[in-house]
Amino acid sequence: MIRAVSLLLVLAVCAVRASATEAPTLLQALHPGETFHYKVAWAVLPGAGEINIGVTNEALDGVKRLKVTTTTRTRGLAHVFMKFEATGESYFDEQTGRCVLLHEVSLVKKKVSEHFVTFDYDKRTALYAPGSWTSESRELSMPAGQPVDLITQLISTRAWNLQPGEQRDALVLFDDEFYELTIHAERYENISTPLGDFRTLVLVPRMEKTPPKGMFKRGSSVRVWISQDERHLPVRFEVEFKVGTGTATLVSYTPPTGATAAPAAQPAPASDAADADSRP
Repeated sequence: MIRAVSLLLVLAVCAVRASATEAPTLLQALHPGETFHYKVAWAVLPGAGEINIGVTNEALDGVKRLKVTTTTRTRGLAHVFMKFEATGESYFDEQTGRCVLLHEVSLVKKKVSEHFVTFDYDKRTALYAPGSWTSESRELSMPAGQPVDLITQLISTRAWNLQPGEQRDALVLFDDEFYELTIHAERYENISTPLGDFRTLVLVPRMEKTPPKGMFKRGSSVRVWISQDERHLPVRFEVEFKVGTGTATLVSYTPPTGATAAPAAQPAPASDAADADSRP
């Protein structure tokens, strides 16, 4: 059970082709000043962990970049049995929206892991350096697309404006492996969260273009709920394992710097109840 919780948290630190039109870039989905704070629950452990995501502008090698920082950790009883802490830093080109550097470091029990990844989009390769910049690096063949970690990719879907039945492809990087995913818009659903009641669109990533591997091969499934108000917030993530389900729920959100706060969520219309599942 605790291992499954850590796997959900790992997702946070580990080119999109539209079915009809090109997908918006990450620059349209995340903006400087935005923060997202999630609490992670697992079965009887409501406070199993937390995920924090922040967006800033920061110089990298003298060039202004958009930086997305994700920090995750177990808490409470889960932290006692499986100490897990991780930080992921992704730097994006402010013109193209492409990731230029991904840096991840994690602590599982007493083991520390760290790696850096840079991307060459002309050659379609990535340079993976475990440990530090001075360690021996190796070249990875990069499939078509613009790679990011899974959580950043799922958050980016808030700018896609998909409708149920539509889909887009996405390239995700887990450590040193690329996953070619197809993200499906499945249905609308009404849900309740600490931030209010939301009308949401449920998105589900699947491995369809290549043989499933990793968590997808083991039968796990991932879902994200995107609010259908003007903020398009990713209000919930869920990872379903054979042994249970881990859920990350948005408990606080900060809008972009200089933005006017959007109105609070309102209860979903009663007429939508037939196709919605209201659950905390």
